[in-house]
Amino acid sequence: MTGLIVPPGHGRKLITKAQEVTFKATKAQGSSVSIFEVVVPPGFDVGAHTHKDSQEFFYVLEGELQLLAFEPTRRTGDSWHDWESPDGDKAVRAAEGACMFVPSGVPHAFRNASDAPARMLFQCYPSPYHEYYFEEIAEIWAAGGAVDPEAVEQMRQRYDVSQITPLRYEPPTLLPSQSSTSECGA
Repeated sequence: MTGLIVPPGHGRKLITKAQEVTFKATKAQGSSVSIFEVVVPPGFDVGAHTHKDSQEFFYVLEGELQLLAFEPTRRTGDSWHDWESPDGDKAVRAAEGACMFVPSGVPHAFRNASDAPARMLFQCYPSPYHEYYFEEIAEIWAAGGAVDPEAVEQMRQRYDVSQITPLRYEPPTLLPSQSSTSECGA
């Protein structure tokens, strides 16, 4: 194969406890747009952020995400979940088939507030900003232990990410009656 046709389930994968990212089109293939398939687990919140030079496009393939793309009347530093635009816009629940285009400079965010994984197609222009960002964030998640916030902020600056509210990953906790102890073959 030439690498220009990517079969389902194929592509370079970066898997962490907080995300699964599959590279579909990259700078190395000659693409000016980086394209990824991303599995967003329950409890993942990318946090509101902006990009000075990058543009992004998100398309929900499966599941449901909460999406935001506007300048709020008032930015708060802890959470974007209650932000409102001057026109009364709020974050939306986006199901399969919904999409979001984000021009440069527009605050945006997504989170999976459901109890099931969501899957999305994510495109970023220009490449390879997010390719490198995903590689470094995967290394940080894989290292375990305490994360150095200053090192993360420096990484974000290198890849055109100005974080407004924190990235969070708080997976839902299962109650004892919800644990996966079901019997096979019953």
